[in-house]
Amino acid sequence: MQFLGEMISIGVAFSWTATALLSEMGSKRMGNVTLNFVRMAITLLFSAILFWIVTGSPLPAQASNEAYLWMMLSGLVGYVIGDFCLFQCYIIIGSKFGQLFMTLAPITAAIMAWFTLGQEIRPTALLAMAVTLTGIAITVLGRSDQGHKLSLKLPLNGVLFAIGAAVCQGVGLVLSKIGMDHYEASLVTPCEPWILPFYANVFRCIAGITGFTILLMLREGFAPLRKNITDRTSMTVATLTTIFGPFVGVGCSLLAVQYTSAGIASTLMALTPIIIILPAWWLFKQPITLKSVIGALISVTGVSLFFLL
Repeated sequence: MQFLGEMISIGVAFSWTATALLSEMGSKRMGNVTLNFVRMAITLLFSAILFWIVTGSPLPAQASNEAYLWMMLSGLVGYVIGDFCLFQCYIIIGSKFGQLFMTLAPITAAIMAWFTLGQEIRPTALLAMAVTLTGIAITVLGRSDQGHKLSLKLPLNGVLFAIGAAVCQGVGLVLSKIGMDHYEASLVTPCEPWILPFYANVFRCIAGITGFTILLMLREGFAPLRKNITDRTSMTVATLTTIFGPFVGVGCSLLAVQYTSAGIASTLMALTPIIIILPAWWLFKQPITLKSVIGALISVTGVSLFFLL
């Protein structure tokens, strides 16, 4: 089918939009750490079911200890630190602004890849970074009450959590790449390429659930967890968040690049900050302003330049 990859990529953008909105709802209802713990547990359960159906075993393929360590390091950075920051920024500034700041993740990934893998940063990538930052600045900066200078129009702690989430996602992505390379090279039994990220993600989730268990003990105890796992609405939101994120989102993103170029797929999947504007207004009454729309369009344009030039 013509444009199948492009259509799948757009579907992924909508899937990640649903994930962001559900995560904001779930974080405000269940709490950041509790929701993340439940998401990790559900992801591990779904992964075991998937492996059992496809391979006949609920366990991921065996690999080297080095591969496991790299994937768990990726999970520590991407899930424990990154998702904690992301969900906290959803609580403070909302998923609409949180997704806008996540356009910084490709920039962070490029810098991390240059630092660790020696990948070159092209001059066009620097242009894309500048365009992305300009779009974010247009959205979150405005005249102060005195009207003389620019000031931040969002809570500073929410912005810092959002930036932290984007940085951790970019760094975690590169660590995942390193980990999957080690994983694939050390597999005892070869596997289908499409299932490799799901195998690797199990070890990221193990790091995630370990980290969030420690955070639960330090911050809230297990009482909120016991309360929420018996609440049908909370568990429905947590389950849908997991399905639209790690399963539908990740699975379809892998499928999309099989039918179209990685640049086109990545660009279309980066439309989330634009798609989320209308449902965020409908669900959370977050106002739609011309400045926020223009800022989101410019930021997504920057991401597009980053992948396409």
